[in-house]
Amino acid sequence: MIRIHLFEPKLAFRAAPKTEVGYTLPSVLSFIIAIGLISTAVLTVIITNFSSVDTQVKSQQSFSVAEAGVNYYLWHLAHNPTDYRDGQSTPATPDPQLGYGPYTHDYIDSNASNQGTFTLWVKPQGAGSTIVKVRSIGKAKGTNITRTVEAQIGATSFASYGLVADVEFWFGETEAANGPVFSNQGVHMDGPNSDTVGSARTTYVPQPQYGGDGSSKPGVWCSPGVLTPNCSARDKSNWLYPQASIDFNQVATSLCTMKKTAFANDPATASLASLSNACSQVPTTRTTAYIPRNGSTFSLAKGYLIQLNNNGTYNLHRVSGENDRQTVYTSALTTTSVANNIPLPSSGVIFVEDNVWIRSNPTFAGRVTVAAGQLASAANAPDINVADDLLYTTKNGADVIGLVAENDITVAPYAPPSTGAFTFEIDAATLSQSGSVTWPDRYKADSSRCTRGWVAANQNFVYYGSIATRQYWTWNYIRNSCGDAVYDSSINRYVSGIKRTETNYDYNLLYAPPPNYPITGGYTILSWREVLTKP
Repeated sequence: MIRIHLFEPKLAFRAAPKTEVGYTLPSVLSFIIAIGLISTAVLTVIITNFSSVDTQVKSQQSFSVAEAGVNYYLWHLAHNPTDYRDGQSTPATPDPQLGYGPYTHDYIDSNASNQGTFTLWVKPQGAGSTIVKVRSIGKAKGTNITRTVEAQIGATSFASYGLVADVEFWFGETEAANGPVFSNQGVHMDGPNSDTVGSARTTYVPQPQYGGDGSSKPGVWCSPGVLTPNCSARDKSNWLYPQASIDFNQVATSLCTMKKTAFANDPATASLASLSNACSQVPTTRTTAYIPRNGSTFSLAKGYLIQLNNNGTYNLHRVSGENDRQTVYTSALTTTSVANNIPLPSSGVIFVEDNVWIRSNPTFAGRVTVAAGQLASAANAPDINVADDLLYTTKNGADVIGLVAENDITVAPYAPPSTGAFTFEIDAATLSQSGSVTWPDRYKADSSRCTRGWVAANQNFVYYGSIATRQYWTWNYIRNSCGDAVYDSSINRYVSGIKRTETNYDYNLLYAPPPNYPITGGYTILSWREVLTKP
């Protein structure tokens, strides 16, 4: 049987398509919202960044204003070296932490535009120090943001050198220079040196007494025949020449300043300090800071003996005579006591209108400058004589002795022990305005005799401090047979003075010299830092 299947077509039904509108509207809305959110975020970031940039700009401007304050006071000190009150009289006493102030100034730039204000605090670093700490708080115009800069400002003094001279000098093989040395002429450097050796000359012709042979030499040089240290092989990288010369003429002004400082230290003489002819005044009143003339006539064998004590005081004796052929100061000097345990003046300066003999008793604790001058008379220029050991109690900068003489500074022939082994020592910064810093070649009491000599290996002279001299400097002389000079078989010559010497620079003196010590140049910024403060 045949079956027949009939196929019926099936109809396919499709739903009507959704319109595009149904999908687009929510998408667009979502997109717009997203864009809005992103735009808001971007705008917020932009605004925040703009605000941050503006804050940074204002902060940097305040910093620049603070720096301008430091530069202003650097300029101020250059014109008024001892003014720590910005030309004002107040406050009478400084803040223990910040110093004198506050002193506020508008900062006017080169275009005469007001860029903000700086407020200064000025703190000197002790009596006679050349270092001043200046804190400057800057605030740019149109902001409350402040930046603070603190700087140390100081001036280099004659105590910035181990040895500085207006003339040429010669370090022999047995004379070590441990510190910076400089000459306005030239340096014959046969001994060892640990620091710079400088000269204002490119070349010069050394005199015979300084090892010259008539030929031109470099500003700093050594003898080819010297083997210890070896002249040809030694390091000469710190031999610097030519350099700018140093003006010794300014020391005369410094002596006048120290005399006025001594006057101002005591009510009995304070009125003299402000007189136009203050430095020509010769009062008879003695104070802790001012010591008048010893008698009506001037003599190199008359003056005062100052004994610096280890308790912040000094003893004063009147000297009426000197026989420097004696072997100790107690027999060499004829003295009478004036007073004991005199407090050191608050200024740190003792000005003596006469010759000075000086020693420590037994060591000295404190900071003092002893100056000797007769500024009212061009005919009489006093000396300072070191009569015995002159020793600091400590060598950390706390104790310092300055000696400034109108004429010579001399180590007396009786200062070291007369015989035997010894280490004779002087701790001081010494400065001769017109004379020399020296061991004398002949006695005052007998000018025909050469001074005694010490040549033994266990007889040493140690100098610790600084030396500045207008004329020559030496601790010994090589000569033929003469007076008390001692024969040295190693060189087949006679020697006056101490053969073995060591000159050591006190690096504490670099920016902390003795009180009111003469300076060689203007103020400069030694260091600075930013002090972090809240805006």
